[in-house]
Amino acid sequence: MKDFAGFRKGIDLGGWLSQCDYSKERLEGFIVESDINTIASWGADHVRLPIDFNILEDDKGGYLESGFGYIRKAVDMCRAHGLNIIIDLHKTAGFSFDKGEQETGFFESEALQERFYKLWEEIAKRFAYDPVHIAFELLNEVTDQSFSPIWNKVAAKCIKRIRAIAPDTVILVGSYWNNSVSSVKDLDPPADDRIVYNFHCYDPIQFTHQHAYWVDPEQFDVSKDMTYAESGATPEYFENLFAEAIKKAEENNTVLYCGEYGVINKCSPEETVAWYKAINSVFVKHNIGRCAWSYKEMDFGISDKRMGGVREELLKYI
Repeated sequence: MKDFAGFRKGIDLGGWLSQCDYSKERLEGFIVESDINTIASWGADHVRLPIDFNILEDDKGGYLESGFGYIRKAVDMCRAHGLNIIIDLHKTAGFSFDKGEQETGFFESEALQERFYKLWEEIAKRFAYDPVHIAFELLNEVTDQSFSPIWNKVAAKCIKRIRAIAPDTVILVGSYWNNSVSSVKDLDPPADDRIVYNFHCYDPIQFTHQHAYWVDPEQFDVSKDMTYAESGATPEYFENLFAEAIKKAEENNTVLYCGEYGVINKCSPEETVAWYKAINSVFVKHNIGRCAWSYKEMDFGISDKRMGGVREELLKYI
């Protein structure tokens, strides 16, 4: 697959059905139809919908109709406004990219892996009816490199089970180091011609995440202010950063997709635009679909009031 048609320019709906307090107020009111209309008016062709397993499952793994109802609502709103949608399982039983959520054991437990497969089978049964407009993303941001061999096997098995239900749906697969573009090289060859290599890009993290309280200081020092000029995030920087992943995708006759990218609200709006402009030039050059993090709040909100003075310019580079 040389082109991820309909998924070229997107906006993440972070914080709605994931990374939230799961209150009824949040689930029913954080994103409403006027927000979807706004995203469509920005020229986007799709959204990415992060959703946590505990919205779809009870403690015993039984399915919650209310949770699937939220996905249905999102799908219906998107179709009403001409947007495609990626259903992203942001957290599964036994694993979350956020260690603070204390979901552990997934990569060691066949029982938890089986629960993951069954959940995806259930999602596929409900949403495989429209493979042109709905895509599936298996799991958000596998963390440790040591998980890579297991993850490749789990992903392959999950794809096989989804394919029995959804033969034509595009399935996105990311690698370790939180979907780092540098880890794409270690993904297995795609199982079929409807698989997309998925990555996230917040490089250089010292710029995009400066003063982010959740970043481990032993891993990255984000304690200092950094200007865009100091970051070195030029188009050439991104060309070099993406080169290995682009080669991997070409060798395996598939495409790359960037499911998250963005700049924290500690940076000035003007410097945020400069970073977006640089990375977008490489996305466009290499036909890489992308989805900006995030529509609202979540420390990266594109619709937030602070971005009002530059939003028109910013939207040229999303």
